[in-house]
Amino acid sequence: MKITILANKDIASNIALNKILPRLSNHEVNVFLSSKVGKSESLPEELQRLKFFEQSLFNELLFPLISKSSSESSGELLSFDGLEKFVQKPIKVLNLINSEEELALYKETEPDLVVSIRYGTILKALVIAVPKWGVINLHSGLLPEYRGVMATFRAMLNGDKTIGTTLHYIGDASIDTGQIIAKSSMPIDKSRSYLWHVLALYSDGCELVLNAIERVAEVGSIPCDEQEREGNYYSFPTAEELEEFRLEGFKLVDEQDVLALSKRYIG
Repeated sequence: MKITILANKDIASNIALNKILPRLSNHEVNVFLSSKVGKSESLPEELQRLKFFEQSLFNELLFPLISKSSSESSGELLSFDGLEKFVQKPIKVLNLINSEEELALYKETEPDLVVSIRYGTILKALVIAVPKWGVINLHSGLLPEYRGVMATFRAMLNGDKTIGTTLHYIGDASIDTGQIIAKSSMPIDKSRSYLWHVLALYSDGCELVLNAIERVAEVGSIPCDEQEREGNYYSFPTAEELEEFRLEGFKLVDEQDVLALSKRYIG
């Protein structure tokens, strides 16, 4: 089966691809990345700092150093360049996939199934119509309660006991409203950071994706349920909400967690 994965150029997507790509050796896989989600230049300072740890530190410093040192194989995890050994063509950035030029590049992969994980661009009808078996998306939040961005942050701030992922179809250009395939959940640990929780979600979340791919390959369909149109849509938190998060005893990033994660790339 031909599978095209749309992901984001951040550390969570990289971890997800590290979990998924080695287990798709029986399929023809292509990967495209977005380079951002939303307009990051207007974000509060705390979110700019989070972006540094989620993207800049790895994409602009660690991953280039790994490539230059030729030590790619010594680490437990692979950079985006290192992951190219699992795909048919080099991994490219497509931020304008709905445009005529980038839509043509996407169509060249002739996907039977498209898998979206943290992709930063809303897919429109011409993109969605390409794959034979549709587009499925792994959302890092429980639907329909937490649509939009940073669902894990919202669940933590709201005092939830658990967070989770939702695998669902993308049927149109609306956000996180498609038919639900499966969910995973895990408890919130108040001693750990927001970023730690987000990355931890992909352990079970990626299993949902792999199970769905296996199901499509075997029978050509995935059982799913309609979700309620009512629900909650969230954008990026405000400075006031970030302060409330801090006062609740949470933090966005723990530098020690990032250090430990970095070591998994360099061995």
